[in-house]
Amino acid sequence: MTGAIEAVQRSLVAALQAHPPLVTAIDAIYDGPPPRAHFPYIALATGSAADWSLKDRSGRRLSLALTVHDNGNSAARMHHVMGLIEQALDSGLNDPEDWQIVTFIFRRSRIVRDAISPWTGLIEYRADVLQDFVI
Repeated sequence: MTGAIEAVQRSLVAALQAHPPLVTAIDAIYDGPPPRAHFPYIALATGSAADWSLKDRSGRRLSLALTVHDNGNSAARMHHVMGLIEQALDSGLNDPEDWQIVTFIFRRSRIVRDAISPWTGLIEYRADVLQDFVI
């Protein structure tokens, strides 16, 4: 059995990769910040998990974060890519192996940049998942 975060992140990446407008707008989706990448790109941030169990089933409340990085002169392309991410995830995620996604909710997003760094966008989601019940 896979861990809840790993399983749901795989489902999240599959949903992003299945959205053609997003795939053509970015260079790649990485599992964490890459050492060298072409802009714009998406990196999965480390998520957190809390207990969300029921009497008879294990469950987790997951906090999932995606970061988008871009070196454009303005935030316009960043806003576009982040909008495409939200479109790709609007209908939710497919249940990953060993887990049932009960809720998948957009929490917040923001874009920041300092004087010497590329643009960074953060999008956070919450997923409540239950372990598949096996008899």
